[in-house]
Amino acid sequence: MVYGYVRVSSTDQNEERQLIALREKEVPRKNIYLDKQSGKDFNRPHYKRLVRRLQRGDLLYILSIDRLGRNYEEIQNQWRVLTKEIGADICVIDMPLLDTRQGKDLMGTFIADLVLQILSFVAQSERENIKKRQAEGIAAAKARGVRFGRPPKPLPENYRAACQRWRAGEITGTAAARECGMPLATFLYRAEREP
Repeated sequence: MVYGYVRVSSTDQNEERQLIALREKEVPRKNIYLDKQSGKDFNRPHYKRLVRRLQRGDLLYILSIDRLGRNYEEIQNQWRVLTKEIGADICVIDMPLLDTRQGKDLMGTFIADLVLQILSFVAQSERENIKKRQAEGIAAAKARGVRFGRPPKPLPENYRAACQRWRAGEITGTAAARECGMPLATFLYRAEREP
């Protein structure tokens, strides 16, 4: 049997490029497994289902090694599981050296292992760079005054009066929150941040 695996990191990313590559390899649509999830690990539902279906002699196509995953050690482990334990072949479409149907002798295996290690390293390195760039972007936005998350709801008109009475000890926080029509946690949170 011939299978294909497609992965994108989030639901808003487009998987069409990968699907086109698998169709060109004539992978039956029913044998294509797609996950919209991070490549940080292999805890992905459709990937797990694919691994359960694979048998000795089956062929798995993926477009590029980073579509399999972005964790160096995990990619190495999964490659071993798929090729050694299950006995399936893998073809990485954009890297012809990573086609386990070719070069099954010692030299071919050695070259494929080296290429796999290098590409696995690159995949994880890119994941770390993405996270770093994302963190830098968030920090820069915060420095410019960009606020993340939903804007806070406007405070009720009687909030300041209720808060002053609560701070003066005239009423409890629960009573002040009730007067304002707010949950207690929200009242206390806003009281910490409001003048």
